[in-house]
Amino acid sequence: MQKACCIKEPDAYVTFESIRALVLDEMDAVNLIIKDRLASEVVLVNQLGQYIISSGGKRLRPLLTLLCAGAVGYRQKNHINLAAIIEFIHTATLLHDDVVDASELRRGKKTANSVWGNEASVLVGDFLYSRAFQMMVEIKDLKVMSILAETTNTIAEGEVMQLLNCNDANTTEASYLKVIYSKTAKLFEAASQLSAVVNNSSAEEEKAMAAYGRYLGTSFQLIDDVLDYSASAEEMGKNVGDDLAEGKPTLPLIFAMRKGTPEQVEIIRQSIEQGGLENIDTVMSAIISTGALKYTTDLAWKESQKAIDALSIIPESPYKQALISLAEFSVTRSN
Repeated sequence: MQKACCIKEPDAYVTFESIRALVLDEMDAVNLIIKDRLASEVVLVNQLGQYIISSGGKRLRPLLTLLCAGAVGYRQKNHINLAAIIEFIHTATLLHDDVVDASELRRGKKTANSVWGNEASVLVGDFLYSRAFQMMVEIKDLKVMSILAETTNTIAEGEVMQLLNCNDANTTEASYLKVIYSKTAKLFEAASQLSAVVNNSSAEEEKAMAAYGRYLGTSFQLIDDVLDYSASAEEMGKNVGDDLAEGKPTLPLIFAMRKGTPEQVEIIRQSIEQGGLENIDTVMSAIISTGALKYTTDLAWKESQKAIDALSIIPESPYKQALISLAEFSVTRSN
């Protein structure tokens, strides 16, 4: 199989570790809360919950909450709990996603459903959702609860929309973008916005932080979809071509169908409608020859720049600079 790559290497000074270093102590506090609130009298909940939470990952969404809190000048402690809530919601969606997609590998490890079965994964995902809502109540802020309730509902709708788009070769770019906003960018948006909410920031700052998260999340998902056709399994922590195998019409495929030859279009259409990797080499050739990865990456850069522009009203600080670096890293990353 051909390997394509159109993502430039990250700048030596813009690494995920350097961004994360600003809030290391707070991230440790978030991890302690996660460990504490995962506890259950049901052994399987503890086993499966610990497995998925400790299986790696960037903790990007809770990191986003912490950095945004610093950027708006928040000095209390509720952002620590919010970061843990955001991670629980995200983890619940992963458990459910892997069941729906019949995934066997995530972050380089076997998925929970491949170890414990679909039933256990769905039910523990439900446990994490309900635990997140228990923690929301403890914050005692109706607006926080309203935003997170809307967010979880939007994510669920996005998952259903993606399911409907699977094996549908007529999916449009607009439909694709609506799905990635709902299932991915919406939680980024909430993670950013909530820090301004608990800080009682101005309406303008709250709007800016929400916009930053929305654009960042869109950029992040666009690059995820590029990496499915350009990174190695070791880099991604999942199998190359998983989206194609599942019949998901992501933007690289949608664009390649728009610009490809009739023969290429027909092969891609069949691959989406039937799923599987039988035609992966031909599909990869079409993606490369049409410039589909560059198109998708260029759109990710535009979203990243919109995220940076949204921060213009936020005062200068190391936290704001870290958010700018995070927007850049969302496009330059290799996993």
